[in-house]
Amino acid sequence: MSEATTKFIPHHIAIIPDGNRRWAKDHGLSSLEGHKAGMDVLEGVARAAFDRGVKCISAYAFSTENWKRTEEEVSYLMALYLRYAKGQLKKAMADNIRICVSGSRDQLNPKLQTTLTELEDKTKHNTAGIINICLNYGGQEEIVAAVRKIIAEGTAPEDVTEDLIKAHLYTADIPAPDLIIRTSGEQRLSNFLLWDSAYSELIFVDKNWPDFNEVELGRVLDEYAQRQRRFGA
Repeated sequence: MSEATTKFIPHHIAIIPDGNRRWAKDHGLSSLEGHKAGMDVLEGVARAAFDRGVKCISAYAFSTENWKRTEEEVSYLMALYLRYAKGQLKKAMADNIRICVSGSRDQLNPKLQTTLTELEDKTKHNTAGIINICLNYGGQEEIVAAVRKIIAEGTAPEDVTEDLIKAHLYTADIPAPDLIIRTSGEQRLSNFLLWDSAYSELIFVDKNWPDFNEVELGRVLDEYAQRQRRFGA
């Protein structure tokens, strides 16, 4: 990694890990195998990022729109997330990593909900880094849910502030991402972290997510280090 990169490490990187199904097709595999490969890559990239000084990784694992996919694919993904959640507890505790989950849990099966809650509760005091899994997440839905909570609390219109809205988001205790990475060549946010991404730097990578690795991460961090963040100034 270059000297420039080490001086300008993003605190929070959010990832749209796109291209799992395209990667699988290119390798003669089923789309389900592509999702498995993508999950394996996420774990390695997150820990490589922490080694470089990043403090938080958010990953767009399953959007509110992804329920439109086939029943077979959705069922496989939910089972994959359950296995991930079960397998992460021991690793997260050993590595001092906190696991968070952002999104609505109402549609998730009870076993997955319980496992995710246990994972969050048992890792909440860990301090070496945060992995935030955005599961059944939609940026517009997140803002609507926050506004509904504020209205239900009887807050006067003049008391509604940006900080108050942030405090009611799924990501209330997670800082806004400094950098958002999207793989597979697509160049859009796709309803991801709409509130928090207001001043995020965006980097689009042509490779499909399962081909993203530590070397690609280093290249992205080098590019980020060359950006000048002005926040509207």
